[in-house]
Amino acid sequence: MRDPMSALTDAFTSFLFGKVETTRLPVRTSTGQAQAVYLPTAAPGLGDSGVIIGREVYSGKGYIYDPFQLYGQQLPAPHWLVLGESGNGKSALEKTYVLRQLRFRDRQVVVLDAQGEDGVGEWNLIAQQLGITPIRLDPIAANDDGIRLNPLDPAITTTGQLALLRTIIEVAMGHGLDERSGFALKVAHAYVVDTIRDRQPVLTDIVEQLRHPEAESAEAMNVDIDDVRAWGLDVALVLDRLVDGDLRGMFDGPTTVGIDLDAPLIVFDLSHIDRNSIAMPILMAIVGVWLEHTWIRPDRKKRIFLVEEAWHIINSPFVAQLFQRLLKFGRRLGLSFVAVVHHLSDVVDGAAAREAAAILKMASTRTIYAQKADEARATGRVLGLPRWAVEIIPTLTPGIAVWDVNGNVQVVKHLITEAERPLVYTDRAMTESSSPSQLPDDLLAAELEAEERALLMERHRNGGPGSATTVA
Repeated sequence: MRDPMSALTDAFTSFLFGKVETTRLPVRTSTGQAQAVYLPTAAPGLGDSGVIIGREVYSGKGYIYDPFQLYGQQLPAPHWLVLGESGNGKSALEKTYVLRQLRFRDRQVVVLDAQGEDGVGEWNLIAQQLGITPIRLDPIAANDDGIRLNPLDPAITTTGQLALLRTIIEVAMGHGLDERSGFALKVAHAYVVDTIRDRQPVLTDIVEQLRHPEAESAEAMNVDIDDVRAWGLDVALVLDRLVDGDLRGMFDGPTTVGIDLDAPLIVFDLSHIDRNSIAMPILMAIVGVWLEHTWIRPDRKKRIFLVEEAWHIINSPFVAQLFQRLLKFGRRLGLSFVAVVHHLSDVVDGAAAREAAAILKMASTRTIYAQKADEARATGRVLGLPRWAVEIIPTLTPGIAVWDVNGNVQVVKHLITEAERPLVYTDRAMTESSSPSQLPDDLLAAELEAEERALLMERHRNGGPGSATTVA
């Protein structure tokens, strides 16, 4: 029962001011209209320190990413995997990311450029802008005093040289070395390193020793000299390809003088190499070990190693093992490995599935551009993407990607400045059929379409654009 004083007060108030309380009937409306009564919300970003990539599609906030700033608490590993079909923006993202990273004084980047047009690699324009001469590995030019990288360069440790020789041979043969062939190679390498002092040892010296081993080397193991020669014959034939075969001139001489490993950007131009030949993984192995022993140093610099067409690495068990070790070793010295792959199925179903899984596991950052629906579902299963992200991947337009940074999943639109545009828009950047002068209008249309798709997807996640909601 109400207090008499309260009832008297309410009656007096009603007499003076009329009825205070009002009753409103519920209003039936749609989700799209009702969402205006809720405060806007957005998922947390990655912080405000690092390199700006673009903006989040749903919230409009700026999207900033830097593996060196995030490493530790937010990012267990600084390595990054970029996926997507051609013409969707992978090249533009890579190039602007590198250009923006190089504005920091303690950054250094190596790029393995496996694509190109008009006789030069895809990164040639950026290299020219920065005053850098790409290291162009070309079997034809190498015979005319072109660039050479020596696997027996004294800058590489003796252990590293032997490991590199084994990897080259195993990649070319397609299987591991047996104990006898490995012994013959070890004996030949030890003799060459111990006896040649007045110049850089070269592969020709190794091949010569495999064909004509020294008697004392066999006697030390109580083995007949003819057996050692027979054990090393297959190894000599494989290495002969680098001396007199289709890779002649690139690795069979002293390292070219003048290669600047202290430059902010180092570009290995591999565009003259057949990407489907055995030469590509051999090149990847040689460059990888050469960099490991000559480039990565404990000098507190932050280094980025970007590899295009990275399936050549991950699809070869021996090269994948080499790069897996490089990733583990480089993480302690500030190395961020960036692998660019068109389709994840190229590697997870390949000959090096186990090694590929280990490398993918190390990549805490994954950026996925548009893929076909079946490929998107397969990618989602392997990478553990949320269902909504898998559904949106086939609808993405050029320049828009799903970013998964250690479980923080966002849809991000990559933004490019006018200064960067002439450097990053090549025939394979963003759209393969458009010329640079046509791209601004195309990009604007793509942005508008992406925003409409994102809005529809967001409504779908909240119950659908036509679902009815009752608001009191």
